[in-house]
Formats: sequence, C-alpha cells, structure tokens
Amino acid sequence: MSSIKIKIKKETKDKIVEICNSFNNSPKELINILHKTQDFLGYLPAEAQEVIAEQVKVPTAKVYGIVSFYSFFTMIPKGKHPISVCMGTACYVRGAEKVLDEFKHLLNIKVGETDSAGKFSLASLRCVGACGLAPVALIGGKVYGRLAPDDIKKILSEYDDCECQR
Repeated sequence: MSSIKIKIKKETKDKIVEICNSFNNSPKELINILHKTQDFLGYLPAEAQEVIAEQVKVPTAKVYGIVSFYSFFTMIPKGKHPISVCMGTACYVRGAEKVLDEFKHLLNIKVGETDSAGKFSLASLRCVGACGLAPVALIGGKVYGRLAPDDIKKILSEYDDCECQR
C-alpha cells in the first residue's frame, strides 16, 4: 500500500525545514517549532505537520495530537484581523456572551470560523488577564475593554476593510 503525498509549495516546505533546523530538529523543541511555523503560515495545515514530523522524526499523529490539544494552535487559517473574546469569569458575568454574540451577528460567522473574505476570524478565550476591564476582546494585538454589544459595530468600523452586517 502506498501513501499519497500531499504537495505544498517548495518554498513553503523549505521554510518549514529551515525552522526545524533552527531548533536542531529536536523532538524536545516540537512546540517551539509549531509556534514558529504557525507564525510563518498563520496556521498549521496537515501538510505542514507532516513536514515537521518528518524533520524531527516523530509520528505525524504526535504532531497532530499536540496541535489539536493546545488551543493556541489552529489548523484553520485565521483572518487578517483575528478577534478573541474573553469568556473568563469576570468577563462572562459582565456580559461577554452578548459581546461575542454581537461579533457573530455583525460578521456573520461562528466561533472558530473566518469570514469568506479572510478579513476576520473569531475565537473565544478563557482569560486574557485584564479582569478589571471586563468584558474584554482582542483584535490582533489591540485590547478593547469595558465592552457592550453596542460598541462592536464602531470598533469593527476602525478596520476599513470590514463589511459588517446591518
């Protein structure tokens, strides 16, 4: 039985190999390699996981297990402006669920999805450590605090490429 090789661009594979080499192809550095690869690609597709597994000489299932276990890794491409809404206790009791619902409504996507234009992706987090600003959302590296559902449309309008509902 022969296995089917999934093809990725040579330059992409070369960059992943270079990342692995920068960590001496050490299985002990697998999480660091995955972080660096995700920084490069924006996500960790199966093809990239296979290259990494081959380079560090571990089963692909082990790489997949790590990627699927840790929430900071994703196998789905993120949008240009990744949005994360904190659902930790302080944020939740101060209305984070309604804030999240407004993002979903305006962007017409669910948690874990990216809009069709690739502009926004939506995630929820357990805690971002900004409890005094609850409820909190992150867009890219920018923190928005003390949010109410009515704030979301204005916030999204800061991103000139937003094609929001309503």
